[in-house]
Amino acid sequence: MKPFVLLATRAEDLPADEEYALFRRFTGLREDELIRVRLESSPMPELDLTELSGIFVGGGPFNASDPESTKSTTQRRVEAEFSALLDRVVAQDFPFLGACYGVGTVGLHQGALIDATHKEPISVIDVQRTPEGAVDPLLEGIPDEFTAFVGHKEAVARLPKNATLLARGDACPVQMFRIGENVYATQFHPEVDLDGMTTRIHAYADYGYFLPEEKQATLEAVRRAPVEHTAKILRTFAQRYARS
Repeated sequence: MKPFVLLATRAEDLPADEEYALFRRFTGLREDELIRVRLESSPMPELDLTELSGIFVGGGPFNASDPESTKSTTQRRVEAEFSALLDRVVAQDFPFLGACYGVGTVGLHQGALIDATHKEPISVIDVQRTPEGAVDPLLEGIPDEFTAFVGHKEAVARLPKNATLLARGDACPVQMFRIGENVYATQFHPEVDLDGMTTRIHAYADYGYFLPEEKQATLEAVRRAPVEHTAKILRTFAQRYARS
């Protein structure tokens, strides 16, 4: 089988390693079937799409809507690399699934308005499939309403006309969308479980997602309800696009 690639941007080793392990667990892919590239530490290699089955993007600390003057050199490099990659991915309608940061990368590339209007604290929310989502193959077997982990400082305020909205939430209207037939982005995190969210709360306690005195409440918020269905999206993606 041609491998998948996980493009990651987390600089902290513990949540970064845990993210990779969770992607592997939820997709069912072996280590040689899911190649990890840590973009925060080295430039994106040239990816030959003909030799890959698909691309995953994990979450991370970068916000596409941050003022350019506040972005680090690394963030500006990563954004330029994603822009060049997405030129090819979108043109070829190549299988791509971006989790959380995928909304920033794909949305920015396609001309979505991304800002802090619909930011959400770290928590478990209720998500609803749209009529288009109900017939999308990646959401097959997912209930019309399901729970999901979220936590983001920015979100899509206006989708581009060529995007198909697949899932929505009350506080954040755009929770999942598709470009073409095979390029997907989710605002929620399908690649994490409760232990993984707990790790991230501790690792990113000083990143402005919550105030120091809100840490315990945040740990309790991710236990509000069980999250049982979102990981299936990753398994379905891997099974649907695996190529020999």
